[in-house]
Parts: sequence; C-alpha cells; structure tokens
Amino acid sequence: MIKDFFTTNIWLKLASLLLAIALWFFVILSGRSGVDIEIPITFMNLSPELEMVDSPQTVSVSVEGQERLLKKIRSKEIQAVVDLVNAKAGRSFFSLSEENIKLPRTLELISINPEIISLTIEKQMRKTVSVKPSIVGLPLEGHAIVEMKVVPDTVIIEGPRSVISKLYTLKTEPIDITGINSDLRYKAGLSMPNSNLKSNTQKVDIYISVQKIR
Repeated sequence: MIKDFFTTNIWLKLASLLLAIALWFFVILSGRSGVDIEIPITFMNLSPELEMVDSPQTVSVSVEGQERLLKKIRSKEIQAVVDLVNAKAGRSFFSLSEENIKLPRTLELISINPEIISLTIEKQMRKTVSVKPSIVGLPLEGHAIVEMKVVPDTVIIEGPRSVISKLYTLKTEPIDITGINSDLRYKAGLSMPNSNLKSNTQKVDIYISVQKIR
C-alpha cells in the first residue's frame, strides 16, 4: 500500500507539492516591502588618548520586512556600531557589514551605503591658555573703562593635537557694554573655536571698572 502511494499518480502528487510550496512562499512574502533609512553611527571603545576629528554621523541602509512593521519602524531602532578598540592616530578606513548593523529581528538587511567609511583620528593634547574678554560697544559718553579683570584668567583645554597646538588664548562670548556708566560684573561663557575642544571651566567672571572722565 505504501509503495502504491509513492508510485500512483506521481506527477499529480508532485504538482500538488510544488503548488503547496508556492503557496507557502506567497503567504510568507506577501505584504513585504523595502525602505531606505538614514541611521546614526555609534563609535565605541576609542582610546581616551585619541580623538575623532572627522567622521561620518550617519549611514544609509536598505531593509526589508512586512509592510505593516516597516511603517512603525523608527530610525533609532536601527543603528550602525563601529568598534574602534584597535584604532590608531591617522586616517583609517572601516568596512561596514551585517555585523555592524543592529536592527529588529523582524527586518532583513539588504544593503549598506556606503560600505566603507573613513575616519580621521588624532592624539589628544592638554594645554593651559589665557582667557581674553570679547567686548562689544562703548560706555556712556563721558565714561571710560579703567580696569578689566578675568577670573580665572587661564583655563585648561583638551582636544585634538592639531587644534590645541595652535591655540594660545580663548575669547569669551561677546559682552555688550554699550551705554554702561558704572562698574559691571558679568559671568561669561567661553567661545570654543572647535566643537572637539573641552575645557575644565565653562564660565569665567568678568569685572569691568568704569569711571567718569568728564
């Protein structure tokens, strides 16, 4: 009887099997769609002695999945992660693969663009620089600034060597003294010429002494 089952109407049974497989794929794949998403790149394990001075912030990926799930997906649910544990100072190139892309299990990664990214990494440097107030405007007519004091008058900055080595002073944010006729005390923030710079002090006190001269 079992032998008859496999030998009788074999073509009809084979056609039925192929149809069943086709229907299964149709059910699985129906409603699937693809979408391109711009996702953030997260860099991790960079040595504290190094600093990135040039790096891409995002990468584009194409993902595929059920259309109803794709409509709910948010870019923050997908991210690219690059491990910089072996990175060295200089310009480096990193290949992005499926291992670098973190995404929900319901989605399938189709492509990454670009597949290779470049970074510029430099050694960090610390340096003490003086602080100079940035003054805008003039006192009231008949008055003059007789003394200006900054506390603290120096700060320690840290950042990429190529930037730090060229800095000797930092300016404060603009301080408008237009029309003042008496002493002024002002707490001013520091104006950083580069977003990669850090300072041990965020604000300084500015003391401005004004006298009437006529």
